[in-house]
Amino acid sequence: MNTTAAPNRFSHLLATRPWLLADGATGSNLFDMGLVSGDAPELWNEEHPDRIAHLHQGFVDAGADIVLTNTFGGTRYRLKLHQAQDRVHELNVKAAGIARGVADAAGRPVAVAGSIGPTGEIMEPIGSLSAEDAQAAFAEQARALAEGGVDVLWIETMSSREEVEAAVAGAATVGLPIVVTVSFDTNGRTMMGLSAHDLAQIEQASPHKLAACGTNCGVGASEVVACIRNLAEAAGPDVVLVAKGNCGIPQFVGGSICYNGTPELMALYARMAFDAGARIIGGCCGTSPKHLAAMHQALLTHTRQASPSLEQIESQLGDVSTGAKAQWSGQQSREAGAAPGANLQRGSGRRRAAAGGDKLPPNA
Repeated sequence: MNTTAAPNRFSHLLATRPWLLADGATGSNLFDMGLVSGDAPELWNEEHPDRIAHLHQGFVDAGADIVLTNTFGGTRYRLKLHQAQDRVHELNVKAAGIARGVADAAGRPVAVAGSIGPTGEIMEPIGSLSAEDAQAAFAEQARALAEGGVDVLWIETMSSREEVEAAVAGAATVGLPIVVTVSFDTNGRTMMGLSAHDLAQIEQASPHKLAACGTNCGVGASEVVACIRNLAEAAGPDVVLVAKGNCGIPQFVGGSICYNGTPELMALYARMAFDAGARIIGGCCGTSPKHLAAMHQALLTHTRQASPSLEQIESQLGDVSTGAKAQWSGQQSREAGAAPGANLQRGSGRRRAAAGGDKLPPNA
């Protein structure tokens, strides 16, 4: 009797391929299928499983090696906004099963990644969510995703060190590979102040070995490529990096949000992200199967070149933030990378008060 366990699909792909193509957007594509703003995409796993499967199939047909489950808001904290906090198990298991069915019918190895997004709560000491409660919520979602058949747990769009650490600790309880991506969407940092250098330190210090880390979402392809280069410098060559950038810049057109990225732009972004150091490359908001197919073809025909210069990134993809440029030159402080007119003291009193220091002034 053969008792040897089958290799993990994600780990095997990563070990045998120079690059992997992750899928594109979930939310913006579901809006095109009829999702209404304010509704929970996760409820569609029960209400419209055919539409979720159709989205996964479109990305697989475009060449995706990794598809993310429709569970970004699948913790009890996010589902509570829709009175569905007691449906964590069923919705996550269902989502994983839909993606698993599409992946297994692909005729080639396709890994399923269990998407785990932020809780939407602010963690202690600034907010009220404790590390223990956050970890428990992430562990609850991770167990359901694992039961549904995912190959890897994909923690994405994070912004604070505390929530990253809680999510990793919760995910680690099920024994699957773990990927972490943060969103560098605020002048080269996350909205809670993390830089690429900070993420590299989190990866190095984590008691749970990460399969990969990187960035997703953000403010455009140029910023993602610059942040990948900064992360590659800070993390070193042995860390697998992930780039999953938005499809250009969001614009408000005709009463709805549209992204101005063309398939040609996303193809160029894919090649430059690979050259900058990313081994897993995909798209985030606005990225359709059409965009992903162009990215796939670009990577198939590309041989890794030297990491692009800042001038090349800006001339071909667009502007890079002041903060990311400062980090590029080795300046890691917020002051060094501050945009003109930035108020570096904003919120500092509130943070000190939350930590037990200064009292908040009236109307702060």
